[in-house]
Amino acid sequence: MAEKKETSEKIEREYIIPLRKRWSIVPRYKRANKAVKTIKEFLVRHMKIRDRDLDKIKINKYLNEAVWFRGIKNPPAKIKVRAVKEGDIVRVEAIELPKNLKFKKLREEKIENAAKDVAKKRKEEKAQAKEEVEKQVETEKEEEKKEEGEKKAAVVEAGKEMEKAIAKTEKHTTKVKSPKQEKNQRKGYNQTSRGH
Repeated sequence: MAEKKETSEKIEREYIIPLRKRWSIVPRYKRANKAVKTIKEFLVRHMKIRDRDLDKIKINKYLNEAVWFRGIKNPPAKIKVRAVKEGDIVRVEAIELPKNLKFKKLREEKIENAAKDVAKKRKEEKAQAKEEVEKQVETEKEEEKKEEGEKKAAVVEAGKEMEKAIAKTEKHTTKVKSPKQEKNQRKGYNQTSRGH
């Protein structure tokens, strides 16, 4: 009746839960509700939940739809489920679903996968855009460094050219002498002009 797969802190079991005996007691318009409650009571008892709290049993939406598939008055007589206990919470899902629910589940999974793919593509595009911006910033910084280097080189070259121009102009102009040098030079002219 039950297959066990136990790992550390995670217990996974499969059950075939009889429902007819319990839902046949209640009025017809409450049968599907009683079937869901019966599933919870069965799992509380068999998955060993200490305080018998039905709120610790979490039923998958496809299992719920399988119970309600034929309406409130005609739930299934028995149902095959897989229960996974993690800590105190037990998650339950149906193993065998009606065809319509199988297709619905597949369609929803396909939509979810497509949404995940779109989100992944957007994330990759954002990452690529971010990388491109970073590369652009790096190239701008490199260009600024090159420009600064070129400016410094241009300033150095301009300084050398100015020094050359100043040297050239100094070469072709008479040098300004101090007053003492001028006086000595005048004396020399005077002496040479006298014929000494």
